[in-house]
Amino acid sequence: MTRTIWDEGTEPGGRVVSLGVALALSVAVIESVVGGRIGVLFDVCFVMICVGVALLVHPRDFFAVGVLPPLLMLGIFILFACGSRDGLGGADDDGFLQSVVSALGRHAIALFVGYGLTLVCLLVRRNRVARGWVSPGSEPSLPRPPARPRASPPTSR
Repeated sequence: MTRTIWDEGTEPGGRVVSLGVALALSVAVIESVVGGRIGVLFDVCFVMICVGVALLVHPRDFFAVGVLPPLLMLGIFILFACGSRDGLGGADDDGFLQSVVSALGRHAIALFVGYGLTLVCLLVRRNRVARGWVSPGSEPSLPRPPARPRASPPTSR
């Protein structure tokens, strides 16, 4: 059986969640510094991060990644609201809660797409494990290359 992208996830949940948080926070900080606020680049990267962590995680840790996207986005917006609300792109007189809710509303499509793709990836991977196409935690066996025939010595001169 050949390995597919669905069979690759072997990383522990804690490590994958930490990677997702670090990547999303890095993108948010870079975009807010360069562009002045969190915008479309964050949305695109957020969706890619969600799919990436869903493909990296070990099957026993699907729950940790399954709840990650909304908590990740909420956590980033709370951190930005605690510091500088300008990065969230809301009105200048917005309070803490209003700026977080407004930011969630502006980035709802990215949250919906990222969360949906995460759940679809986890569902496909779970079904592959349940059907026995790949066993959780084991490396799928790779086919052995065919044996090469021995070269016979030349018969003509």
